[in-house]
Amino acid sequence: MSKEVEIKVPSPGESISEVRIAQWLVENGDVVEKDQPIAEIDSDKATLELTSEEEGKITLLVEPDTEVAVGDVVAKVDTSVKAERSASAKASADKKEAPKKEEAAPKAKEAAPANGQGKAKAPAVEAHATPVAKAVMAEKGVDAGQVKGSGPNGRITKSDVEAYLAGGMQAPKLMNGWGGTREESRKKMTTLRKKVGERLVSVKNQTAMLTTFNEVDMSAVMALRNKYKDKFRETHGVGLGFMSFFTKAVTEALRLFPAVNGQIDGDELVTFDYADIGIAVSSPKGLMVPVLRNAERMSLAEIEAGIKVLAVKARDGKLTIDEMTGGTFTITNGGVFGSMLSTPIINPPQSAILGMHNIVDRPVAVNGQVEVRPVMYVALSYDHRIIDGKESVSFLFKVKEMLEDPARLVFGGKDPGEVLVGL
Repeated sequence: MSKEVEIKVPSPGESISEVRIAQWLVENGDVVEKDQPIAEIDSDKATLELTSEEEGKITLLVEPDTEVAVGDVVAKVDTSVKAERSASAKASADKKEAPKKEEAAPKAKEAAPANGQGKAKAPAVEAHATPVAKAVMAEKGVDAGQVKGSGPNGRITKSDVEAYLAGGMQAPKLMNGWGGTREESRKKMTTLRKKVGERLVSVKNQTAMLTTFNEVDMSAVMALRNKYKDKFRETHGVGLGFMSFFTKAVTEALRLFPAVNGQIDGDELVTFDYADIGIAVSSPKGLMVPVLRNAERMSLAEIEAGIKVLAVKARDGKLTIDEMTGGTFTITNGGVFGSMLSTPIINPPQSAILGMHNIVDRPVAVNGQVEVRPVMYVALSYDHRIIDGKESVSFLFKVKEMLEDPARLVFGGKDPGEVLVGL
């Protein structure tokens, strides 16, 4: 007896009423397994997977790239197909069991060519990929054998292809230019991209955003990192990067200048006795800002481990709504892409964001002498409605001080000598 189970759109998070079916990971009429991912859903905060609640034959009720409301039925699963498929498979297996040995010899003969020359060619196997993934691979000239599938039974999804492309593929050699065809293509913006655009425009229109700059001599941090990075990895199992030093310096500076860690809520100014630091990371779907909770309590090793976990989740599209909401301050590192200087945009409802940039050897004056030092320009964008110029400049200078003298990170931003003599 046929029994159909309705697949409804779950709520991705509070205040989200509509989502978009970005792509189906299965085709109409496929037999799916229980808990198998069947679709990717775009919301204004993240891309999530929709899974099948039961095993059976699936019927898709909406087209891909369609806006649907939370709670809508988008597919149905006929659970009776499971039993029919099993019985049919068993009968077929019993029927073939008897002549199996007798058929072996003729098959062996068929495998060899009549003239005894050459080898039989294996039949071409169609790429095990979703229709959207196949289209993207065809458009970009990507061989399916180069992409590792993360879907059920190793099936290649669109996200897998995007991750491969983001990681850098071997580009074909072109004799002249890059082969422009004067064709153009259009595709609908993802819900996430549209929401990011709306938020960025609202920041420019609704805040009194200003940016202050400084430069950091990275010599001390680089020397410390080079000295201990191997032992650090052996001890903690993670690499020692610059982000942990910056995160630690930021949390100490936020303790000294709490307004930078504040937010405006209506007519009220909210400050926090903790530092939930948003770390901007690049992913195949765009920029994500997962949050490192209570970073003020963490050691360098805990910060590095936490960032690594969030970065991997962002790359694999596994970040949850909770992991991307509720931050009090954000750090973004454009330096990994070669940025020398920028004015980062505040991540609302936060009131400030720190921008890191690339490290370049520059001539600087040291004790009256010109020396070449590794220098990074840093930028702090802030909401002037609640953060005064004095606080913003002092905050950024304190971050600079702690990075140029990493011992201050251990002593709460103070000079170790002052701590020693009780000042």
